[in-house]
Amino acid sequence: MGKNIIDRVKNIHLIGIGGTGMSGLAKLLLDMNKKISGSDNNCSLTLEELKKKGIKIFCPQKEKNVAGKKIELVIFSQAILPDNPEYKKTVELGIPLISYPQAIGYLMEKRRGIAVAGTHGKTTTSSLIVSVLIQAGLSPSFLLGGQIRGIGNSGVGNSNLLVVEACEYKRSFLNYAPEMAVLTNIEKDHLDYYKDITDIKRAFHDFLENVSEGGIIYCADDRNATYVVRGLKNKKLISYGIEKGDWTARNIRFVKTHSEFDCFFKGKKVERIKLGISGIQNVQNSLAAVACARYLGVEWNDIQRGLEAFKGVHRRCEILGKIAGVTVIDDYGHHPTEIKCTLKCIREIFGKSRLIVVFQPHQYSRTRFLLKEFATSFHEADKVVVPDIYFVRDSMLERKLVNAQILVEKIRKNGGEALYLPTFEEIIEYLYEIARRGDVILTVGAGPVDEVAKGLLQRLRAKNE
Repeated sequence: MGKNIIDRVKNIHLIGIGGTGMSGLAKLLLDMNKKISGSDNNCSLTLEELKKKGIKIFCPQKEKNVAGKKIELVIFSQAILPDNPEYKKTVELGIPLISYPQAIGYLMEKRRGIAVAGTHGKTTTSSLIVSVLIQAGLSPSFLLGGQIRGIGNSGVGNSNLLVVEACEYKRSFLNYAPEMAVLTNIEKDHLDYYKDITDIKRAFHDFLENVSEGGIIYCADDRNATYVVRGLKNKKLISYGIEKGDWTARNIRFVKTHSEFDCFFKGKKVERIKLGISGIQNVQNSLAAVACARYLGVEWNDIQRGLEAFKGVHRRCEILGKIAGVTVIDDYGHHPTEIKCTLKCIREIFGKSRLIVVFQPHQYSRTRFLLKEFATSFHEADKVVVPDIYFVRDSMLERKLVNAQILVEKIRKNGGEALYLPTFEEIIEYLYEIARRGDVILTVGAGPVDEVAKGLLQRLRAKNE
């Protein structure tokens, strides 16, 4: 296919263009004066926005969308399987075909890449970095896995800086050779692909070996991250953590809308930071952003303004509304550690309020592999409601090996109050009946469980109008 095929082509088609990363990629390619078309099976506001930019959109996906066209390159989303009609037709016609991570790797070759990797915290950490860089006037381009409130999930900047989330699934991040990498943590996940934690750590090690010339910023609080970086040679290592690392935080104070802490570098206080969101994990994430920004030479006043102006990421502990004294929050967390951190953050903010959690497990395989860990993740909750598991990427065999009822039984055995209700409609009705003033209701999961939160708010509004 040759080196950097993107440089050599004009007409590019994106299969799955409506996805978070793919839509951002389309904008970057458009800015490079490429002629872009794309397809998706689900019509959305994202597709309408891309149409307004002059991109030819096809919905749904069909063979004819690539046949008979002057397409020189096809890029496909990681969610697209080889049996997709456009994918199959592309292969049949002999059109060059690359994945989304491969495309990002090509784009990064001519940019100063900042790749944020880790099992958890990638989206928030990369978003904090983007917020600081924008505040500093450095105008980065960025491709993120979530929507920064007031900014979006992607942007085309005027500089050669490119901030991306580096996903470990199927070793996608090995396509990247960034100038700088940030490593938040390493835990067991994606065990439908990886053999075990040793296999996962090996993949992260290989990713960090690809860092071209800059620094590797890693969390010293995380045992696995610390283990992996020890095996690297000839790399500039910069560490951060709440208590351990080059960059640390002390005198932390939380209020409902923000956090404050003293930022130390190698034991010496440098600044007092005010962060626009709360939660101990976000203090940790902001330290990574500080380390990255200082490496790039960003001034302290810009760092402070960027962190204070940051109001969070859509579906990351996002308060959707408060009606009749009932606060409804939504979060994307789908791993046991993420859930524990989210519940702890909510407890820090709301104290002894009754906390009702609606958790939609994401993937049968993830639920099965991490069943024990999920069952012990809800100690901060007063009540847990679990619908059917969200089906994605799994085989039919996996669906037979585990179900939501098994998870509910495990939560109960660990001392939690848990209830299985198969559908969102049943859950909304149940919550509507039991909700009372002072309650905090959290929906959490990587699937469409936010529909429960929105449906409940609609019912509560109707009741109190």
